[in-house]
Amino acid sequence: MENLFLDPALIIIIAAVVGFFMAYGIGANDVANAMGTSVGSKAITLKQAVIIAAIFEFLGAYFAGGEVTSTIRKGIVDPFLYTNDVNIFIIGMLSSLLAAGFWLIIASSRGWPVSTTHSIVGAIVGFVLISKGASNVSWGTVGNIASSWITSPVISGLMAFLLYLSAKYLILDRENPKQAAIYFIPFYSFFVSAVICLVTARKGLKHVGINWTDNEIYLFTIGISIAVSILTFVFLFVQSKNIRNVENQFGILMVVTACAMAFAHGSNDVANAIGPIAAIVSIVSSDGTIQSSSELNSWVLLLGAVGIVAGLAIMGRHVIKTVGEKITTLTPSLGFSANMATASTVLAASYLGFPISTTHTLVGGVIGVGLARGYEHLDISSIKRIFASWIITIPVGATFTILFYVILRLIFNV
Repeated sequence: MENLFLDPALIIIIAAVVGFFMAYGIGANDVANAMGTSVGSKAITLKQAVIIAAIFEFLGAYFAGGEVTSTIRKGIVDPFLYTNDVNIFIIGMLSSLLAAGFWLIIASSRGWPVSTTHSIVGAIVGFVLISKGASNVSWGTVGNIASSWITSPVISGLMAFLLYLSAKYLILDRENPKQAAIYFIPFYSFFVSAVICLVTARKGLKHVGINWTDNEIYLFTIGISIAVSILTFVFLFVQSKNIRNVENQFGILMVVTACAMAFAHGSNDVANAIGPIAAIVSIVSSDGTIQSSSELNSWVLLLGAVGIVAGLAIMGRHVIKTVGEKITTLTPSLGFSANMATASTVLAASYLGFPISTTHTLVGGVIGVGLARGYEHLDISSIKRIFASWIITIPVGATFTILFYVILRLIFNV
């Protein structure tokens, strides 16, 4: 066992501050993935987006964020490589959080929608490269995560494409689309609610000490989803005379899918901020010993959730504009299809404990609905710029980590 370079309480305070900084960067940048389509389609205002995201980002992070965290914390690098270098490991995790957070703040100020998953994965790889060498990077795990950066936008794009075509067939192209919307939109609401409830019940409720059987989970999911669909139907029916066109009816559904998207984003991307914190807390709480596994403290999830909401409220508007307006012109029906496809893909990945890029998944969904309308409706130059920002994120994250790693070692004389 190695003596820690600082008082354990001080190490945890530093980790919490740095982790909050990273979570703030996630909120500032990836909020576009949760809210960009909703704001861009004019279904909700920016202020409403902040309120919705504040609630559901927090709930997703707090109740369904634990599974992905374990992959970030232990999957990319084997902590036992640092059994005799515990202080180096702690410095490396702090450097990774600083590097990823710093890059996200830069990108957010420029309105670039970059992947926070890319950022933290690249950052941790940079730490292992400088401390242990390339042979000690878990390239298999990195490869699996990297493959999702290709497969997740393809899956999301295909799902969004099919969802929009189903909406056209069932509602938009009907002789009386407003009447059709009253009967079919509640089914979409059921689907949205079921996805959220299933993941929350299976993965989130255990964080608050509730352990349900499969039958109880299914009853909970079906019951809540039926209630949401009934409420949607009642609202649409009552408001039918006041709604001018069918897109306004989809606007109502966009509120539901915006909640789902924010919940999905919080459940998946909180890991990028709190995974390294969880590793540091695990070491400090065990008197400097690296554990094979550790219980995820609720306050760590809480810290990540609050940080995400703060970044969203203060800096989120820059990237919202890029994603919501510059890939393709969005209507509420298009935005719904992109959001639902993205939320389903991200929640499924979070359910499996697999960190994917919400940015890639959302952009894939938006491209999918753009293609459903026709290739000419896509802004190819904007898409190319977004892809370029993705490519540079991993090397930038690794480079910043190496820089912060050297600086922190000098400061703390480790």
